[in-house]
Amino acid sequence: MGRYTVGIDLGTSNTVVAYAAPGDARIELLAIEQFVGRGEVAARPLLPSLRYHPAPGELDTPSLSLPWQAASDGDEGPPAIIGSYARDLGAQVPGRLVASAKSWLSHAGVDRSAPILPWGAADDVPRVSPVVASAGYLAHVRAAWDARFPDAPLAAQDIVLTVPASFDEGARAFTVEAARLAGLPQLRLVEEPQAAFHDWLFRHREQLASELDGSRLVLVCDVGGGTTDLTLVQVEVGEGGVPRLTRIGVGDHLMLGGDNMDLALAHLAERRLGSTERLSAARFAQLVQRCRTVKEQLLAADGPEQLSVTLLGEGSRLIGAARSVVLTRAEVEALVVDGFLPVGGTDDKPQRRRAAIVEFGLPYPADPAITRHLAAFLQRHASAARAALGPDAPPAGGLPVPDTVLLNGGVFRADALSRRLVDVLTAWRGRAPRVLHNDAPDVAVARGAVAFALVREVHTGLGPAIGGGSARSYFLVLEEDGRRSAICVLPRGTESGREVVLPERRFALQLGRPVRFHLVSTSGDSPWQAGDLVDPDQADFIHLPPVAALLPASHGGRSSVVVSLSATMTEVGTLEMNCVGTGENPPRWKLDFALRGEAAEVPPPAAPGLAEAIALIDTVFGSQGKDADPRGGRQLRTRLERLLGPRDEWDTALLRPLFDALLERARRRRRSAEHERVWLNLAGYCLRPGLGAALDEWRIERLWALFGEGIQYANEGRNWSAWWTLWRRVAGGLPEAAQLQVLEVLAGHLEPAAEGRARAPLQASYDDMLRLAAVLEGVPVMHRIEVGKWLVERLQRPAERALACWALGRVGARASLYGSAHQVVPAEIGAEWLAAVLALDWKVLPAAGFAAAQIARLTGDRSRDLPDALREEVIRRLTAIRAPQGWITMLREVVRLDEAESRLSFGEALPAGLRLI
Repeated sequence: MGRYTVGIDLGTSNTVVAYAAPGDARIELLAIEQFVGRGEVAARPLLPSLRYHPAPGELDTPSLSLPWQAASDGDEGPPAIIGSYARDLGAQVPGRLVASAKSWLSHAGVDRSAPILPWGAADDVPRVSPVVASAGYLAHVRAAWDARFPDAPLAAQDIVLTVPASFDEGARAFTVEAARLAGLPQLRLVEEPQAAFHDWLFRHREQLASELDGSRLVLVCDVGGGTTDLTLVQVEVGEGGVPRLTRIGVGDHLMLGGDNMDLALAHLAERRLGSTERLSAARFAQLVQRCRTVKEQLLAADGPEQLSVTLLGEGSRLIGAARSVVLTRAEVEALVVDGFLPVGGTDDKPQRRRAAIVEFGLPYPADPAITRHLAAFLQRHASAARAALGPDAPPAGGLPVPDTVLLNGGVFRADALSRRLVDVLTAWRGRAPRVLHNDAPDVAVARGAVAFALVREVHTGLGPAIGGGSARSYFLVLEEDGRRSAICVLPRGTESGREVVLPERRFALQLGRPVRFHLVSTSGDSPWQAGDLVDPDQADFIHLPPVAALLPASHGGRSSVVVSLSATMTEVGTLEMNCVGTGENPPRWKLDFALRGEAAEVPPPAAPGLAEAIALIDTVFGSQGKDADPRGGRQLRTRLERLLGPRDEWDTALLRPLFDALLERARRRRRSAEHERVWLNLAGYCLRPGLGAALDEWRIERLWALFGEGIQYANEGRNWSAWWTLWRRVAGGLPEAAQLQVLEVLAGHLEPAAEGRARAPLQASYDDMLRLAAVLEGVPVMHRIEVGKWLVERLQRPAERALACWALGRVGARASLYGSAHQVVPAEIGAEWLAAVLALDWKVLPAAGFAAAQIARLTGDRSRDLPDALREEVIRRLTAIRAPQGWITMLREVVRLDEAESRLSFGEALPAGLRLI
């Protein structure tokens, strides 16, 4: 028996499944069984991508039972309702609904494998990671399919899973991981705009030549719940008059869609509810769900003139405390249409001001105007678009605008939105574009995924496939002669399955040591070729997560190996890179994307004077160094600064190799108390803040092995201070388990030291222990709360207030310096600590002002932000003491950490060339 061809659209708002039976070209939708009410199950073509975590006893066990027994297989999260009933429950009960998991998969600012959703939920609500939430929807689909087709399990079929064209390699890898967790390890990826166009092509295959007659350039504009995805497809006349289709441009990731429109309406409704305080994150999420329903009804072709949005009360006052506001069709159209699709010129660019709707921790773009992002997209691809349009292109200086458009995504079910976008394109072009009719924008992507697979089968005769290969060009960042450049390893347009090898570029890699390469990519239309050198700091280049591998400790008795690099766009739809050895049957080592933490920063060029500096280190800590003469250690820093310049000007390219040299000589740090102290101080300084540079994770792993050894000269107070300072400086790179171990050790020392009962050498390092405890952002929130409570007690002691204020500001800060946003102390706890700081005299204690600014800082995420009234009080107090304007600004606007604030927060400046984002 042949295999079914299955297309799965794992959407931000809905998950849809389409399929074609073996040997059959008819594409059908899978009606997915799901809860639609309490104890009521129905099969529907759309499975809302929502999961609701019921409270204990909220729903009886029969209400949680689906027709299939293995419903939970592949869903590693807590018991949950998935689908239509989850949406209804989430609109009634705040704080228990997981929504927009797909948007979180593309958010590199959080740990996407950590249990962080529902965002801003109460402590008693179970949480799941974005990956597990996505896997839960796919597991539900798999169980529904297997119940419908028991003799053809889904995992054994030909599966095509859709992703936004703008998803980077990290987001694609997390999507594939979610599918694996759901029991679907074998699949292919296809980009959603391409799938939507494939659906249209498949449905019009019999008369395609006439339908596309005169079309030269098609814009696919796919605006879904969470993303705006833009793609350009060139149309040429092929053999026998059959159109030949080539994708020539894709847009960058744009987290802008129906969710943003719902948020804008919810903000409007919240203002009209008349409350003096903002709604909690959970209550606001409930309001967003209700505004989504009202928006869809009002913008429908036969929608009413107005509807009420009702927000239920809480607890026993569920009905009595309900509040309602009226939204009219006219004002919703004005807010959504004019706000997100404003009329503008072809030279418009997205505004860079920080005016974004920022909610639930997601980094929405600063400018919500889709039309301005579209203009910028067409400007970037003007060269390729002009060539595609040929004689129909405008004169030089004019913007080439596509002559044909396909609109997709649930947003365009609203006629007002689709009309506005077509009107804007008409104004830009001077005449109306051809609009390809999309009969079902909610399901077109899933159907198109099936069509994509069918037309690629040999001799099907089902219409043309869209060519174009890789949507991006990929580049490897190089450092040569103190200069930084990037070499093209995979040009845009490279077809899937074709391996590109760069034999002219060889790398000597040390075995038994991790290797990491930095990559950048661009979707621009420059015709790069493999081997071309470019500047990696161009504005349209995106820094990807680094690729890394740990080569075996030896290979054929050698300690190093010479390799070249190869790159392939796999059939799955992801980038794969390998280190390839030399000779006959060369060995290969796959490079994996490092997906934890932020997108990679491009490394700075190598520093001058490094060899001489390492030689100086060797005179003190090397095998030939002066055995126990403390003078060598005392003079090392002075000699290094004389050679390399002032220490605070040393950049990352210099600091990390210095740390590597110190770590290799770590066992000789114990030659004297002075040697130990100098080694601890210098090692911590060179590795600070423990992350942000290539191989830092590996360095931290090796350094952590020394923690259990402690210090040799335990009777030296200054050595204890240097010991705690080392771990404070590198805390940003310590994993959670290591930070917990550090905190456990500190807990045993801090209380006796605070009471003056610790041994004299340890007592002298009390301040350093306190600073270290304050920077452990990776420990669970409950431990950070305990540290904060202890610090509030310390505020009662005048001698400790200044340091306790700094530490409390760090523990209670609204924005983490390196931790994930879900590890921030809850806003209500921060408000309690702020009250203690407000009780102090800020004129005699400036540190109190800085602590208050950190605790009350504006993030735009209402689950973390303190009430407006508290923030205004802090602004008033800061103004009274003439605090730096930057402190006041970060209470009024969402701003990035500046250098002065960085120095105060970290205790010293970050290394030059290193920026945490």
